[in-house]
Amino acid sequence: MKKRINIGVVLLVLMILVGCAGKPKAIRSARDLPGSRIGVQLGTTSDTKVSKMEHDKAGTQVERFTKTADAIQALLQGKVNCVVEDEQPAKAFVAQNDGLAILPHAYSTEPYAFCVAHGRRDLVRNINHALRLLRNDGTLDTIVSRHLHQKMSIAYQPRAIGRPNGRLVVATNATFQPYEYYDNGRVVGIDIDIMQAVADVLGMTLQVEDMNFDAVVTSVQTGKADVGAAALTVTPDRLRNVSFTDSYARSRQVIIVKASHHEARSQSLAQKFRQDFLVEGRYLYLLQGLGNTLVITLFAILISLCLGSLIAIVRTTHDRTGRYTVLNALCKLYLVVIRGTPTMVQLLIIYYVIFAAADVSKVLVAIVAFGINSSAYLAEVVRSGIMSIDRGQSEAGRSLGLSYGQTLRLIILPQAFKNVLPAIGNELITLLKETSISGYIGLVDLTKGSDIIRSITYDAILPLGVVAVIYLAIVLSLSSAVGALEKKLRKNER
Repeated sequence: MKKRINIGVVLLVLMILVGCAGKPKAIRSARDLPGSRIGVQLGTTSDTKVSKMEHDKAGTQVERFTKTADAIQALLQGKVNCVVEDEQPAKAFVAQNDGLAILPHAYSTEPYAFCVAHGRRDLVRNINHALRLLRNDGTLDTIVSRHLHQKMSIAYQPRAIGRPNGRLVVATNATFQPYEYYDNGRVVGIDIDIMQAVADVLGMTLQVEDMNFDAVVTSVQTGKADVGAAALTVTPDRLRNVSFTDSYARSRQVIIVKASHHEARSQSLAQKFRQDFLVEGRYLYLLQGLGNTLVITLFAILISLCLGSLIAIVRTTHDRTGRYTVLNALCKLYLVVIRGTPTMVQLLIIYYVIFAAADVSKVLVAIVAFGINSSAYLAEVVRSGIMSIDRGQSEAGRSLGLSYGQTLRLIILPQAFKNVLPAIGNELITLLKETSISGYIGLVDLTKGSDIIRSITYDAILPLGVVAVIYLAIVLSLSSAVGALEKKLRKNER
């Protein structure tokens, strides 16, 4: 009886706690922010400003999201009490989502500028000169007015001029309407039009690279991009890493909350599907991402099989013959480092450090990164397969006059690969799913394709659900193929 009472008390306390946790806090002004859960985009000045309240006595919590669209979804679901965002993107979010409102008073005011790597004073000077010319002839005001008031996605057309001064690579984060966002498959917005006008003045060809917001400054700093154009605010932390041009716009930071009169507008599944995938051909983002995902997976597994097998051969040869002492030590070090560090960290290091000065395809970078990572795991798989073969097989080969290398190639390895085929299939499936982090270097893979759609439609369910189904279908197909191949090999043994 006593135990029942205790259990009942525990359940009652948990229900009370859950009930208290689920009760939303009303945010009517900035004064109500202490003690609330605030959603922000990671790495923005909104993040910097509200972080000052984090861990205060009131218990303020800051929830950081890679995209503001995700923060908005969290707000609609009641996971955060409000979202702090720049005014113009905030207006776009409110227009696209029923039940949201912007508080009347600004949270703060800040200027926008473009960032350039330290040491590139000539480029900063040239961009500032171009901005002054564009401001004096009214081009800047026209671009901003057409975007804000006429709702134009492209407010400036490139001039028909010669471009003898090369490319102007611009890093941006296309989730920030109206400054940078996707429209009909291309990145558009205020910042993009201004940079196109700047490129015209400088006689350069504009190239836009979309990536995560927290990677924009890094790309500029490492030379992957010439300019960062993502509605950036000048802050002391950013100034330590990059230089900034003159300001080209000012913006207010506002607080987005759920409206008290919220009545959600219902849409059928067919309407949502059409909005997410058919309008403006948005399904093409998934097709492009799927193609890149499959290419990366295919070539990465080939690299990992070759490199992993080579490492496995070196290690097993050392274990059985004592040869290759130095190579074996290097292989062990390689395995420890690669298996001991996250895949995403390796991808970022290869892109921003190893290939910092090289203009290489992001697909190639991803292939190399995932191939190197996967090879460390396949090496141990193949090594275990080789070690599982009875020594008598090797001795029989040597007795027939075969060299150690011939015995390994003709007798040991074929049997070893049969034994470890299921493990190789599992590694292939794991590799396929790991490619979903390719978006961190601005590469459009399958997951990134869904992220682009989410940033346009502000709908998370269908894009993520469709991507999950695609991954599941590929995994089931691979599992079936590996299973069929395994059965065929076993049948041939009889």
